[in-house]
Amino acid sequence: MTNPWKTLSREVKYDNPWIRVEEHQVINPAGGEGIYGTVSFKNRAVAIVALFENGDTLLVGQHRYPLQEYHWELPMGGAPEGESILACAERELQEETGFSAERWQQILTMHLSNSITQEQGFTFIAEGLKAGEMELEDTEDIVCQRLPFEAVFDRVMSGEITDAMTVASVMKVRLLGLA
Repeated sequence: MTNPWKTLSREVKYDNPWIRVEEHQVINPAGGEGIYGTVSFKNRAVAIVALFENGDTLLVGQHRYPLQEYHWELPMGGAPEGESILACAERELQEETGFSAERWQQILTMHLSNSITQEQGFTFIAEGLKAGEMELEDTEDIVCQRLPFEAVFDRVMSGEITDAMTVASVMKVRLLGLA
């Protein structure tokens, strides 16, 4: 398909190590002039569904600053350019839960909000879990909870869990019959 948008100019409005915000002067598909704002993420989002042999999984709870609310979600983090998404998944599972895994399977690739950003998300299933020590970053105050996968699915369905990566990942695992 041919791109119906024409970019006349772009200006960086904000830039830090994690995001860049740009304002674009554009010609829209109807031929009118306008502006379009984009947020470019410098990391890829990586989530982990840790599956124990008995069907349990792990959630992490933390206060999410942008929402000013406490949320439960899958362990996850950001993979900067140069780090493979699998290496990120391995690192984040260990940092946020203390667990490592023998087997990894990528099950999901998604764009998280493609009307404003190019951010991609990836989800892995981790199996053959082995307990270890959490190694939280300075920005993290995380509680790790082990519970049956079906209880997590129920929290997604009730709307208690609202994180996009968690919702999509849990639904995918359930639809594929992997847990």
